[in-house]
Amino acid sequence: MSSDSKSGIPSNEKIIEELTKDLESSAIKTDNNSVDDASHHNDSDLESEANVNEEDEVKDEDYIDETVLKARDDNLPEETLRELLQEALKLKNEGNIKFKNQELEEACKIYTDALRTCPLIFPNYRAILFANRAAAKSDINIESAIQDCTHAIELDPDYLRAYTRRSKLFERNDKLDEALDDLKKVLEIDPRYGEVAYDARVLQEKVNERNEKLKTEMMAKLKDLGNMVLKPFGLSTQNFQVNQDPNTGGYSINFKQ
Repeated sequence: MSSDSKSGIPSNEKIIEELTKDLESSAIKTDNNSVDDASHHNDSDLESEANVNEEDEVKDEDYIDETVLKARDDNLPEETLRELLQEALKLKNEGNIKFKNQELEEACKIYTDALRTCPLIFPNYRAILFANRAAAKSDINIESAIQDCTHAIELDPDYLRAYTRRSKLFERNDKLDEALDDLKKVLEIDPRYGEVAYDARVLQEKVNERNEKLKTEMMAKLKDLGNMVLKPFGLSTQNFQVNQDPNTGGYSINFKQ
């Protein structure tokens, strides 16, 4: 049907042509955008996967994979395991020399090699290696050194040196309660350890001083809070007398005008 020239009304064909003339270019543009978005998304996914894999590959340099060690040990005869122990003890001696020479990072690496060599069936020797590595780490990474002492204690619960070493590390890290607990554990295992008994008394005094300081600070904050609450009533904490019972250590509060 042609357009009516007199009325100025376009024909049906003309209307359809006008409506569809941009569809092809629009469709192509939309498809291209979809492909670009998908491609960009896939690239991001691949990059994320690569980062995850890279993180998986990066291991802590002193990490000991005991699962791998167990699988190795299970397939070896006792004679070979003892040979590995001797190799580990040789490495320990090398690490000790590095430690005495203050080559601490090198000592850590050698102790780690020894731990990766020493079979799991010799827990006491492994405890010594962890404790030695803790000593080498003490001026490098206190938290990691504490973890090594903890591993040593887990392997040998009666290993006194691991407790005393961890106690000193705890104290340096301002964890006085944990440090005191380790000294108490040593005295529980060996009450004759005179030096530790003295250190425990000194540390107990430090804990008491810290607790008194914290208590004073807490009471001051409570007093400030109390004054703020009581002020609208024309009162203050001065209107209340706090008395401590010397027998129980508890407190009683009396109101005074």
